[in-house]
Amino acid sequence: MKRPTTSPAASPTKSMILSPAVRMSLGLFLSLGLAMLLLAPLVHAQKKDTAQQLRNVHGVVEDKNETPVGAVVVYLKDNRDLTVKTYISEDNGQYHFSGLDPDADYELHAESADLTSNTHTVSSFDSRKDFEVTLKLDKKKAAR
Repeated sequence: MKRPTTSPAASPTKSMILSPAVRMSLGLFLSLGLAMLLLAPLVHAQKKDTAQQLRNVHGVVEDKNETPVGAVVVYLKDNRDLTVKTYISEDNGQYHFSGLDPDADYELHAESADLTSNTHTVSSFDSRKDFEVTLKLDKKKAAR
């Protein structure tokens, strides 16, 4: 007995039928892709906000007569991870540090060959983005 024939367009072939596991995987893949497309702008906006929140510390190093002093080492210590950044002051006494984490506390001081400044603190609780700190070299360094 002959089987009735149908046109290929009317009946699905084995290659067109997907197993339940494949359909679930495909659905999951498509859902994740859609989620990534929808969330990408939010992640970008968050990174942009973080970059806008970074802080700066700048100022001038002066001697006891309030004259700017160049070639002085300015130390900036991150109190969270204890890393130290340095900057050698310009001829006009200017120094600057940028790109600082707003969630960290910092300690700042300057040292020359025989003098040092007081240590100044930049607190994470202070909401300012820009800090101007004058560092006055008015203390003798402790002998080592």
